[in-house]
Amino acid sequence: MRNIRINVEYDGTDFAGWQRQSGNIATVQGEIETALGRILQENISLVAAGRTDKGVHAKAQVANFTTASHLELSRIVHSLNSLLPETIRASFPVEESGDFHARFSAKERQYRYFLLEEPSAIYGRFAGCAFGKPDMYIMRNIADSFIGLHDFSAFSRQDRDNEGRFCNVSECEWYRYNRYFVLRISANRFLRSMVRYLVGAMVSAGNGKFPVSEINNMLKTGDFNDMLKPASPNGLFLWEVTY
Repeated sequence: MRNIRINVEYDGTDFAGWQRQSGNIATVQGEIETALGRILQENISLVAAGRTDKGVHAKAQVANFTTASHLELSRIVHSLNSLLPETIRASFPVEESGDFHARFSAKERQYRYFLLEEPSAIYGRFAGCAFGKPDMYIMRNIADSFIGLHDFSAFSRQDRDNEGRFCNVSECEWYRYNRYFVLRISANRFLRSMVRYLVGAMVSAGNGKFPVSEINNMLKTGDFNDMLKPASPNGLFLWEVTY
């Protein structure tokens, strides 16, 4: 069996996330597995570096699958892209060793969140909205507080009794890029919807609608606050995975 790794770029707007679901629900994983099954005449199961939520995009998702086929890698990817919708593209196929695992072999993941001050009919497909100009000084100070090893369960939708609550954030910073405010955040792992909750907290605080002291308390105690809402998924990109 060959262990094949690919990069996947996708516009997540019209998909119910990465992970396959039962029924007639469009997901990125489901589209790729179906197409690979037709090409290779096998049942294909993809493993991904991260399971992005509904509406979240990826610049460089990484996935791997095993196959008994001897088809050339370039032929596999060419055929795959011819069958996939235009909003999904595969690239950079590599044959890895048998123990490579897109999720467990990853050392770090980077996400970026793009934020507009006002709604846009054109740019809003790939950006969240602050509905005003948030205080970047406040947002940057909060971002600094997230760096390091912390229990981020207060900023996640996953089971908060799960043992895997700690993430080691190596960078978390806001910068300006043309019309966007952009958050760049890297960590060894992320909890479900964690980046969107962190963005929601920082933007709300920057708009004066959520106290900074409560964000600090949530980070310290792990206690979820029902007043905190996640940022919209359309601004979030899985940007890079490091191995």
